[in-house]
Amino acid sequence: MKISCIPVSFFSDILSGMMTIGDWAKIGKEAGLDGIDLSMAFLKNHTTIYLDGVKKELAKVGIPLVMITAYPDFTHPDMLQREREFEYLRRDIALASEIGSKYLRVLAGQAHPETGIEEGIDLAITYLKKSAPLALKYGIKLLYENHAKPGSWNYTDFSEPTGIFLRIAEGIKDSGIGINFDTANTIAYGDDPITLLKKIINRIETVHAADTSTRGKLNHVLLGTGLTPFKEIFSLLKGNGFDGWICIEENSKTGTEGIRKSVEFVRKTWREA
Repeated sequence: MKISCIPVSFFSDILSGMMTIGDWAKIGKEAGLDGIDLSMAFLKNHTTIYLDGVKKELAKVGIPLVMITAYPDFTHPDMLQREREFEYLRRDIALASEIGSKYLRVLAGQAHPETGIEEGIDLAITYLKKSAPLALKYGIKLLYENHAKPGSWNYTDFSEPTGIFLRIAEGIKDSGIGINFDTANTIAYGDDPITLLKKIINRIETVHAADTSTRGKLNHVLLGTGLTPFKEIFSLLKGNGFDGWICIEENSKTGTEGIRKSVEFVRKTWREA
């Protein structure tokens, strides 16, 4: 098991330019991470000079890029916008390949009021499956996540309800798309993460280690201080032979210390599970 981290606590600093991707890489390495994650929003453009600079920053620090999180909205009620979203993801896949990421996290889309459940499920499956060959071409593994709501969206994730997530996961099971299991989002919806984990455990490629203080609402807290049953989750994963990346979703707003404590918590809890 290796650990990476998506630094949600630092999103505003990185997006504003106060912190560079290289700065984040240094913090992550000093905190004991084996790799780092990025949001696609961190990447300003796809020009050669800019991307070469990002790659040089990461190479200088000497820490691998594991996952980039993307935000495709395939459940949008407007057909033309759905096609734009597909083209955006095509670009995201190419960018992920260019800077050496192993995984790209994908979503179903937003819970637009105009989009019905059956229509949304069909749309998400169709576009996710359409994206899979592009990722294969560029050597990128797509990972579908049980998600809640990113800050870049107006609505919650269409597949936040566990039943919808499972139906979409079933619909893409032969596409080559894996699953990134988030430990907190199912609790934030009000369901049991252990029940969900048992249903998808054989398809999990990576884990987003996150914690929430509230059932029925996502309130990120420092790992191990909320409601997430990490020991039971890790025991199930270890018992099933999982040896992939655990990607910490750090959003406790406690800065570098929060990342360091989260790394220590995950390693200790994994050993004891």
